[in-house]
Amino acid sequence: MYRRSLRTSGRRTSLERALLLSLLFAAGCNYGFHGGGFPSHIRTLYIEPVQNETSRFELEQELSAALLQRLPGALGVTPAARDNADAILQVRIVGYDDQAQSYATGGATSPPRILERQVQVTLQVRIIDVTRDPSVVLWSAGSLVGRGQYADDSQTDQAGREQAIEHLLQQIVDGAQSQW
Repeated sequence: MYRRSLRTSGRRTSLERALLLSLLFAAGCNYGFHGGGFPSHIRTLYIEPVQNETSRFELEQELSAALLQRLPGALGVTPAARDNADAILQVRIVGYDDQAQSYATGGATSPPRILERQVQVTLQVRIIDVTRDPSVVLWSAGSLVGRGQYADDSQTDQAGREQAIEHLLQQIVDGAQSQW
């Protein structure tokens, strides 16, 4: 009789564990992230054309393409037309700089040689909740700086710009998500 109660108790414990795991699994299936850290009513995002105050016109196109391709997914929203969007992203390029970072000293007859350069891109960014009346700024940054290095002798400044844009995208995602 003693053995029988242990078996029954063991079966019950196994059955209870299985049931508990099933409930936890089912509850986990209903859980998910929404809005990438935005308030729950922000489901769509319109990305305005990038404003460029620099003389580097290719930068506007490169940044726009990266924002459209990567930002909605990273923030957990769907791209939308302006009239259908819950939020609007505004980006302005306010600075571009490409400077030498490291040099090799020259010899008696040769000048110093640039080894590495750094691209620096500066943005102003705002994300606006347009579902509210009046519109509410969800997040803004007056000066985000993205940096990227490239080897002067084997790469072009485009490699540095790509790194700087990646750096900026990460800062936008981190900043937007930090508010919620």
